[in-house]
Amino acid sequence: MFNSPRRWVLIVSPLLTLALVFYLLNPTTPAAVDNAAYTHSDEGQIVLEGHQKPPSGGSGPKLPKPNKKLQEEDKCGHIRRDMDDVFVVLKTGATEAQQKVPTQLRTTLQCVPNYAVFSDLEETIAGVQTYDVLNNVTEETMMNEPEFAIYHRLQQVGREGLTDEEWGDHENGPFGKTNNPGWKLDKWKFLPMIDGALEAMPDAKWYVFVEADTYVVWPNLINWLAHLDHTRSYYIGSPMQIGDILFAYGGSGVILSAQAMKRLQGYRREHQAELEKMTAEEWAGDCVLARALDNIRIPLTWAWPMMLTTRPWEIDHFSEGYGRQPWCYPAVSYHRMSPRDIEEMWQFDRDWFRSGKNALLLHADVYREFIYDGDLTGREDWDNMSSMDIIFDEPTIPSLDSCADACTQNPECLQYTWHEREGNCKHASTTFHGLASNGTYSGWIKPRVQKLLRNFQSSCPQVEYIFD
Repeated sequence: MFNSPRRWVLIVSPLLTLALVFYLLNPTTPAAVDNAAYTHSDEGQIVLEGHQKPPSGGSGPKLPKPNKKLQEEDKCGHIRRDMDDVFVVLKTGATEAQQKVPTQLRTTLQCVPNYAVFSDLEETIAGVQTYDVLNNVTEETMMNEPEFAIYHRLQQVGREGLTDEEWGDHENGPFGKTNNPGWKLDKWKFLPMIDGALEAMPDAKWYVFVEADTYVVWPNLINWLAHLDHTRSYYIGSPMQIGDILFAYGGSGVILSAQAMKRLQGYRREHQAELEKMTAEEWAGDCVLARALDNIRIPLTWAWPMMLTTRPWEIDHFSEGYGRQPWCYPAVSYHRMSPRDIEEMWQFDRDWFRSGKNALLLHADVYREFIYDGDLTGREDWDNMSSMDIIFDEPTIPSLDSCADACTQNPECLQYTWHEREGNCKHASTTFHGLASNGTYSGWIKPRVQKLLRNFQSSCPQVEYIFD
């Protein structure tokens, strides 16, 4: 009865059709995951989700994404590939995160494959999860230390509970922003973020901690770290000092090797109460971190001038500091960068490396190509950061003209500043670009500045690095 092949086809075809319909209505193949942030799992730990994960099983055709890949290569070069063993922590707080973090996410961090944003409030900013890095501070410390008053309010009611005073971005004085509760809370994040970073990526070779107003030139950093041994206990940053403790200034970035991180984590686990007591007595969290590292005999590697404490147009590219001159060193980081500063520096940075001809960006390149415009005509409402006060003898009356004339008469003077409100004159024997300042007039002795620049043009026979 069923000997005919045609009859078999008539019977089997409907069964195959039903099976196909059932499969389409009840898919069981897992979907691909392509996230670019870090999220909490059901157990509450930080889970790395920065890399695309292919579907498991199956041998069907894979659809190419050439446009996305080309755009990434054009924007990031080889940064993503070369940073596979580097983990970056962006440390921030609720009072600044919404204003500053989005800029970092769409510029510098878009090329970083492994990172997390640590804060004092868990939220989602531009699609990226932030983590409460203070949740492993002991309950006793949270209840007893006054800095946690703003933290408890944030957990209870969010930003709506902040006062106008707490929102303010206060002036940074010799002891930090002492009138800013959010800034005072920040010191408690430095040691807890060690555990958070190791939880997120325990197998990284290097850990880089930055702030929301830090700018990092990633190709330069990658090139530098390639010369260093992550199995050694490295603690790297721009040096600052409080009392007898030298520490890496947090705003410029702090770099720790895997070995240093693991030693510090073990020390904190055994001495958490002692370290929290030390934090309560200090006003700067980056100094607390240095004290802990000093206790386990990990010294600071001075990274100036590769890592700087201010913006590129506020530094002296021509004078020495700590026995080093910035000109021939790669620029790795800057601090106090506004969102607009970061956008502008990012555009310059990417343009510089995009051609593939430039392997490094030296401070000399930043000055020549980004800062110096060749004009150097006098500017109103501008402060070129001259620092030497000029006192005029009678009968000379202090004025803009007498300030400019005195600079012209002194062969070592390259620039001058006249502050109208204070009625004072300042000179400098080097040159800065400076920044906007109402009521201030700046001028340069153009031939002298150009001569200085010519003398430095070919003064880098080799790139300078810092290794120890």
